[in-house]
Amino acid sequence: MSQGSGGKLKLMVVDDEPDNLDLLYRTFRRDFEVFKASSGLNALQSLDQEGEMAIIISDQRMPGMNGTEFLSKTVERFPDTIRIVLTGYTDVEDLVEAINTGKVFKYITKPWMPDELKTVVQQAAETYQVLKQRTNELQRALRRESLFNAMTSAIRESLDYRSMLQTIVETIGSGFEATCCILRPVESDRLTVEFFSYQAPTQAELLSSSHYLSGSQAEADSLTHQALTTRQTQLAPTGVTSPELAQLVIPLTYQQELLAVLALYQDSTASIWPPEDIQLIEGVAEQAALAISQAKLYQLIQEQTQQMRAELEVARQIQTNLLRQSWPEVEGAKIQACCYPAREVGGDFFEVYVHPQGDIWLTVGDVSGKGVPAALFMASAISVLRRELAQEAPPEPNIVMQNLNSGLSEDLVSNNCFITMVLARYTPATGQLVYANAGHVYPLVWSHQAVISASSSETLPIEPTYLKTRGVPLGILPIWQAAAGNVVLNSGEVFLLTSDGITEATVNAEGIGDGTPLSASSMLQQTGLWQLLTQERTPLNLNTLLERIQAHNPIQEDDQTILSLEVL
Repeated sequence: MSQGSGGKLKLMVVDDEPDNLDLLYRTFRRDFEVFKASSGLNALQSLDQEGEMAIIISDQRMPGMNGTEFLSKTVERFPDTIRIVLTGYTDVEDLVEAINTGKVFKYITKPWMPDELKTVVQQAAETYQVLKQRTNELQRALRRESLFNAMTSAIRESLDYRSMLQTIVETIGSGFEATCCILRPVESDRLTVEFFSYQAPTQAELLSSSHYLSGSQAEADSLTHQALTTRQTQLAPTGVTSPELAQLVIPLTYQQELLAVLALYQDSTASIWPPEDIQLIEGVAEQAALAISQAKLYQLIQEQTQQMRAELEVARQIQTNLLRQSWPEVEGAKIQACCYPAREVGGDFFEVYVHPQGDIWLTVGDVSGKGVPAALFMASAISVLRRELAQEAPPEPNIVMQNLNSGLSEDLVSNNCFITMVLARYTPATGQLVYANAGHVYPLVWSHQAVISASSSETLPIEPTYLKTRGVPLGILPIWQAAAGNVVLNSGEVFLLTSDGITEATVNAEGIGDGTPLSASSMLQQTGLWQLLTQERTPLNLNTLLERIQAHNPIQEDDQTILSLEVL
């Protein structure tokens, strides 16, 4: 607001007649700080020195520059100033020009009545005060909105914790024209060693050696510690904490958690922050606290995610090591196996175990659920299975399945999990395959060479043999009971095991050949899998088969495992 050193509003009187100037000065000197000018040019020079006036009273008829011309030159620089014209003429056009061009509040004819002039000036002063108050309120609102928008941009544009803190300290420091601004993060109600700072470009040389930019000095700053302890804004004028700088310290809290302490410094040549600015800074600090809280939470989530990924990578490697990636060459047989978890780790597993006595044990299993819980049960199942198969004379597959159920059922039931699996024992000397099925997908047996021959002739299509002897999954009943199935594998025949991640994969009808009964997009199921198998050329390659299946599934929904034993 345009006030003089004594708190009075500033009033300028402009007239080329000295008597009029003296009269106007004596009339208003008690209520205003009055400035005199004998011409429009002198008045403009005085305004350059003194700044905005609350009221300007100008004579219209003056040599060199009339009142209308002079007042029009003040409109753009001082839009809130109230302008009054004194004129001894009644020319209508002259008055209209004064009102329109000079934005004149009132005009008074000469000679004026002192009481009338005082009344008009009093009205002008009241109008100026109301207008100035509203202008200041609007400016504060616009400034507040601008700073809030800057804080919002900081929230949106940078979720990195440290870059967020630097953005905040620069936004507040520059927004409130601070000489220097320092932000100290707080952990467990203690200042951290790290700090973030802003300094005005014009003060870089002054502050380059300032102890206020030193973290150790900030630690010892009593005003900062008061704000840290009381969680209240602290203000120290120049000379209290420093002979050069005024200091304002604001704690940044969100949901009663102290996140940081913000210290603003202002040199002695600048005016100290008025109460409305302090209130505005506190409002912006609330937005800054929200931004810091979000960035801190984001950083915590990122760290936890990275840690989880590292742990899952270790778990994936352990699971990969559990699944045998190689096995000894078996004379007269070709074994292939693939396992692709839907996540880093999964519940699918397979095992190929060649017993010293010559039998080949094959299994494919699927633990209900996905991820780490399923992987833990998968590891337990493989461990118990290997213990059973490592015996000098392993029992029949259905007995091994009983033992697995006995060892795992209590944990499976308590965690609402179950395991489906097929366990088969193949004896190369006799070609006999004995298997047990605990609620798993039916195994397939077929002659791959016969399929190739049938596809090149007009003979009827060949159908596979589905091994349908099956019991309930492991972990459903306390005692698992089911008969073992058996089949003799001849030369050229293939024994295939899959998990439901294969049969439940979604495919397009065009991807599985002509004459398929499947809809345009549906689950593969075992009939669709068989149609894909009939299209495989010799030799059978499981990797190629899986590539065809996965080509229709950009997102793998379930673990996928497939294992084959081909008798040569």
